[in-house]
Amino acid sequence: MFYRKYRRLPAEADSAYAGEKRVENREVINDVLVHLFNEIMELEEQAIITEEYKDITNNDMHIIEAVGLGGNKMSDIAAKLNITVGSLTTSMNSLVKKGYATRERSEQDRRVVFIHLTLKGRKAYHHHAEFHRKMTDAVLDVLDENEALVLAKALDRLTLFFRQYKS
Repeated sequence: MFYRKYRRLPAEADSAYAGEKRVENREVINDVLVHLFNEIMELEEQAIITEEYKDITNNDMHIIEAVGLGGNKMSDIAAKLNITVGSLTTSMNSLVKKGYATRERSEQDRRVVFIHLTLKGRKAYHHHAEFHRKMTDAVLDVLDENEALVLAKALDRLTLFFRQYKS
C-alpha cells in the first residue's frame, strides 16, 4: 500500500528540510502513479475480458467505450482515442467481424462513416462501465466528502497536465 499521510511542515522548518520532504513526496507520488496505472490496466483486463468477451482485447473494449451508446463518426472516435482513423479502421474491422459494431455511411456525405454498437457491443459497453463504476465506488466509499473533493481536484490537475503535455 502506498498510502501515507502528509502533514504541513511547521513554519519554522528550514528550506533544506522542506526540500527533502518535497523530493520524498515526489518519489512517493511518482511511485503511486506508476504502480496504480499498471495495476488498473492489469486489473481492468482481468475484470473485463471474461469468458463472454474473450474474443476481444482490452483495447477493443476501450474502442467500444469510445463509440458509446449513440452513433459516432469514425473521425470523432479516433480523435477521442488519440489515434489515426487508419488505426481505428483496422480495429473496427475486427469489431464488426466479431459482431460488436456496425458501420453506416452518411446519406449526405458518403465519406462519413458512422459506427453503432450492436446488442453484443452494448452489453460489452455496459460490462466495461460497470467495472469503472465499481472501481470509483471503491475509492469513494473510503473517503469523506472533503477527501473526495481533494482527490477530484488533484486528478483534475493531473488530467490537465497530461492534456497540455501531449499538445
